[in-house]
Amino acid sequence: MTDSSASTLTARPDYVAGTWTLDPAHSELAFSVRHLAISKVRGLFRSFQVTVVTAEDPTQSTVEASIDVASVDTGIGPRDEHLRTSDFFLVEQHPTMTFRSTSWEVDGDEFRLHGELTMRGVTRPVVLSGEFGGVTTDGYGNTKAGVSATTKINRQEFGVSWNAALEAGGMTLGDEVTVQVELQLVLQK
Repeated sequence: MTDSSASTLTARPDYVAGTWTLDPAHSELAFSVRHLAISKVRGLFRSFQVTVVTAEDPTQSTVEASIDVASVDTGIGPRDEHLRTSDFFLVEQHPTMTFRSTSWEVDGDEFRLHGELTMRGVTRPVVLSGEFGGVTTDGYGNTKAGVSATTKINRQEFGVSWNAALEAGGMTLGDEVTVQVELQLVLQK
């Protein structure tokens, strides 16, 4: 994050330094991948944790996330079971995916969060582009913040290489996976 990014964040009247944790009832971690080269298959991870520590100096803020890979849910049980196997997530050996931030770029309410994603024991840099939704107080007196972000990863780079050739040419699955994150975070007291 540059000095101008820090001043942009701290200039927001609702910027609060502290530790924020996930409100799972109001958050979603979704993905989509091209299928048969004609449409997209979508899924969610039902169980994940996120901790954001916003520092007095916003350039020192951090994000850490842990995703329970077995919680994958595409709405089709047999497909979910296949995703848990060695063809895809290899849940038995790698039950958790993790993300750890390394730096930020901020421009008003928009940001680019740089970090490292680890899946199947492979760590690669990723950049999440997103929007800060703001801070408010809910009906129970909890301070909450909202964030939306997306990124694209190449599944091959993480060792997820299963595919099948199509009779008409091409492959069953695309390599690019789009990840969408909708988070509501709660400031810890």
